Amino acid sequence: MSQPPPALAQQVPRRQAFWFWLRLGFISFGGPAGQIAIMQRELVDERRWISQQRFMHALSYCMLLPGPEAQQLATYLGWLMHRTLGGVVAGVLFILPSLVLLLVLSGLYMLYGQHPLAAGLLYGLKPAVAALVLHALYRLGRRCLEPVHRRPLPWLLALGAFVTLSVFDGPFPAVVLLALALGWAASRWAPNALGHDEPPPRAGVLAPAALIDDHSPSPAHAQPQRRRLLWVLAAGLLLWALPMLLLVGLWGWDATLTQMAAFFTRAALLTFGGAYAVLPYVEQAAVEHHQWLTTAQMMDGLALGETTPGPLIMVVAFVAFVGAWGQQILGPDALLAGAVLAACVATWFTFLPSFVFILAGGPWVEASRGRPVYALPLRAVTCAVIGVIASLGWTFLQAVIWPAPQAPADVLALGLALLALWLLAVRRWGVLPMLALLALLGAVGVNGPAFLAGL
Repeated sequence: MSQPPPALAQQVPRRQAFWFWLRLGFISFGGPAGQIAIMQRELVDERRWISQQRFMHALSYCMLLPGPEAQQLATYLGWLMHRTLGGVVAGVLFILPSLVLLLVLSGLYMLYGQHPLAAGLLYGLKPAVAALVLHALYRLGRRCLEPVHRRPLPWLLALGAFVTLSVFDGPFPAVVLLALALGWAASRWAPNALGHDEPPPRAGVLAPAALIDDHSPSPAHAQPQRRRLLWVLAAGLLLWALPMLLLVGLWGWDATLTQMAAFFTRAALLTFGGAYAVLPYVEQAAVEHHQWLTTAQMMDGLALGETTPGPLIMVVAFVAFVGAWGQQILGPDALLAGAVLAACVATWFTFLPSFVFILAGGPWVEASRGRPVYALPLRAVTCAVIGVIASLGWTFLQAVIWPAPQAPADVLALGLALLALWLLAVRRWGVLPMLALLALLGAVGVNGPAFLAGL
């Protein structure tokens, strides 16, 4: 009799997985598209821990959820490899370096404001981030879209998502729902119209098999169980209720900290479309309704969030930090302590639902593989994701090259973006060396003329 296949958790070494997730937390620049690209490059292309099809199947599910899709994807993959603890470790390490760094930068921002050197470093990093997103678009599109003359529907889905978001400024949920509807229709009347998540390899090109490949069975912990689902939901509710009751008991319902906890919970549950859909909602409420910070401060926070590792939605920590600092929630003698506490509260209530969504829904997503009625709608979402990433990349590239309306193009920023793209695509540089070089060039480009003028 044949032996059963080894468990997936035994195939991917735990220690290697831990160090990878920790490293990812420090290099996950570029917003959701850039972070997905890094995981694609590291886990699918280089380490071969997971196949392209399994990776995109998980990503399609995460794109359906409210909250930060890149952090949810890391949590899903960690959970698939190493059970609940693996998912928690992957998700926490994805956001922890970003939180610590953003706390430091927020404190420096409140104490010292803008510094020319910091402005130069950020100037160089923004084109690098744009290049990272474009490189992600190329790699994902090449793997997930077959030639248009063979299967036009995936291209139409990607193009439709791009046009809906970039030209008509349509809502992200509408893109996802339409892709799901078309995928369901294809599962009934044209099951071959969407092709495969990963096109067949080119002739003569044999990629090594992934540890978790297309045909690897789901491990025991990834089998749907109603009892386990109830335990996860109960644990998530308890982890939300206990801190909330503590805040209400210490400061009352109308206190700033309590209102932040309630608001960021709503933002995590009600805003679909990832960080770029959450941020306008956060900005409107934090600036106009609660008046925790000004519009200028919010824009500075977005710049910090775009150019620091970790999920872009981590900007909520900056919002809470600045708001608590300005309102002196622990008194004028404890500005820093109050701001750090508020940032941690915002982070907890923003990301807790993401862990619950993945740990609760992951087994049912795994069970949907190989079943056209479930797999094809997710595959349609995968095709639409290509268009979403293209829209995000175009928006970010516009912000880098044309930072102000009706302003001339920033030729230096365009040159830096092209240099970064060449380093990634042609020279195959790693993310960190490329970012370091672009930051240095940005600092020289911004501060060099002033330095020479002072000589």
